[in-house]
Amino acid sequence: MSLPTSFADLALAPAVLKAVADLGYEQPSPIQAQAIPHLLEGRDILGVAQTGTGKTAAFALPLLTRVDASSTEPQVLVLTPTRELAIQVAEAFQRYATHIRGFHVLPIYGGQDMRAQLRQLQRGAQVVVGTPGRVMDHLGRGSLKLDNLRAIVLDEADEMLRMGFIDDVEWILEHTPKQRQTALFSATMPVQIKKVADRYLSNPAEVKISPESSTGSNIEQRYWMVSGTNKMDALTRILEVENFDAMIIFVRTKTATVELAEKLEARGFSASAINGDMNQALRERTIERLKQNKLDILVATDVAARGIDVERVSHVMNFDIPYDSEAYVHRIGRTGRAGRSGKAIMFVAPREKRLLYAIEKATNQRIERMELPTGDAVTKQRIDQFNELLMTTLTEQRDQLDFFYQLLAEFSKANDVSAEEIASVLAYLCQKERPLQVKLADVPNSRDFERRDDRGSRNERDSDRRGGDRKDKRERNKGPREDIPMDTYRLEVGRDHGVKPGDIVGAIANEAGIDSRHIGNIRLQGDHSTVELPTGMPKDTLAQLRRVFIRSQPINISLDAGGSPNNDSPYGGDKKRSYSSDKPRSDKPRSDRPARGDKPLSLGDKPAKKTRKPSDAKPKRSPKNG
Repeated sequence: MSLPTSFADLALAPAVLKAVADLGYEQPSPIQAQAIPHLLEGRDILGVAQTGTGKTAAFALPLLTRVDASSTEPQVLVLTPTRELAIQVAEAFQRYATHIRGFHVLPIYGGQDMRAQLRQLQRGAQVVVGTPGRVMDHLGRGSLKLDNLRAIVLDEADEMLRMGFIDDVEWILEHTPKQRQTALFSATMPVQIKKVADRYLSNPAEVKISPESSTGSNIEQRYWMVSGTNKMDALTRILEVENFDAMIIFVRTKTATVELAEKLEARGFSASAINGDMNQALRERTIERLKQNKLDILVATDVAARGIDVERVSHVMNFDIPYDSEAYVHRIGRTGRAGRSGKAIMFVAPREKRLLYAIEKATNQRIERMELPTGDAVTKQRIDQFNELLMTTLTEQRDQLDFFYQLLAEFSKANDVSAEEIASVLAYLCQKERPLQVKLADVPNSRDFERRDDRGSRNERDSDRRGGDRKDKRERNKGPREDIPMDTYRLEVGRDHGVKPGDIVGAIANEAGIDSRHIGNIRLQGDHSTVELPTGMPKDTLAQLRRVFIRSQPINISLDAGGSPNNDSPYGGDKKRSYSSDKPRSDKPRSDRPARGDKPLSLGDKPAKKTRKPSDAKPKRSPKNG
């Protein structure tokens, strides 16, 4: 069977097709071309595909086509491992449903105000996107009703397994209608995920995508982590220092193209916007100006930049990070064409790190971090440009200088001032609007902390690129490959509040962006808990964590007065990181142990969701059915 070559070939709803056209999507990616027809037919899907290959659209577009917008009850449930991914998937659904009247999508995740989520669920939403723990909370409260659920999607199933959520996922699956449609997507297919697929999917269509490197080696790719200064100031510094011929700057919206182009013009750069609202004639004139060196910077959307091939484009700037790897590949492909070299720079906010990692995985290329140019670097660049202008004028305009030479010689003699003094005055007047000496505030540098935070993720991504399967979860839970100094923090929540170690891991990992392997020992007490975190936590990260709620209780995190752990922590040797309480560990087999709040738990163990009590505000797990 031949695969569809355009979205028009797919039996998508007209409103969905219109949104796809608005976004500039023309040809479905391999995962979309293979998965959409099966999902439109109502079949279950087992998909093996990396994040960033377009799989969100692969399940969102067909499921939106089958949604009944006249009913406000949840019809689609998407489970994701992290808060960030839940938000991104919900945003994608909203973009694709722009022309579906009465459509609502709701992201639900831990750390968000429960009361706000309850109000939104009461109003109704056709699609709910959430993390397993918070979905279970709402099912227990009865605030999330799945009686009319038509489809459930397990997104990044192997990541949910790695984070210890797979039992939660199975519990949720058991509390959904048996006649639902199920789509499971995973970057890899470990044994545990295959067992879940065999048990809960009915005769699934299997779709496997092996992404290959799509970007040229002749393009130097870098990113800057947005921190301490706004994007506009950072962009200005980069434009000052980067030796570019012409540049295309990508933003997400038509309005942003105009706003950014106007700001660049006000700062002395030759820039113009190009977007879908421009007629073809104006668009062509703008591109022609770029070709003829009458314009240096284009600020464009993905749609407007399609087909641009201008030889002098030496740089591409991703002012807004693209939502998927295909858009990224298309963007940076505007430079480095026909074997020429090019440079690509991308701004990445902390909450967008997942998008960066997805692009690296899908393109199988490392994107190097760059440092923002300092004030001294900008000053040096401006002085070099000033000197170059002086020499060029002396060489090319010498016959035009005689009059000024005579004029200034007379001025020097009449006022008894030297030629150097006159030159200094003239130089000052020339650069008054754009001073050669630049004083810029230092940008706070969180590089050291991020290096600790990202090391495990990057090593894991390297393994993915080589095609190797992820290591066994128990092995990885031995911790990072090298010692990390840890501090002990106190949380004002404990067993009395129904808190479990997984709640703490999930909240800290999602809210602070800390890899779960960098979270050390967790000790549950009655009214509080302690957790080990890397030494040197940034103040803004701690401030963010202090606003986090677990089980509807503020954690009020603070440095524990008891001091820091010693170097014999699980990160200093071969011990596995353990979660422990103030009760002795049981030697009974796991199936006979009490609930997780009454026993110590290691990351190698699966959460025991079966024995929840009514006081936990979650329903009792029913027996599994084959």
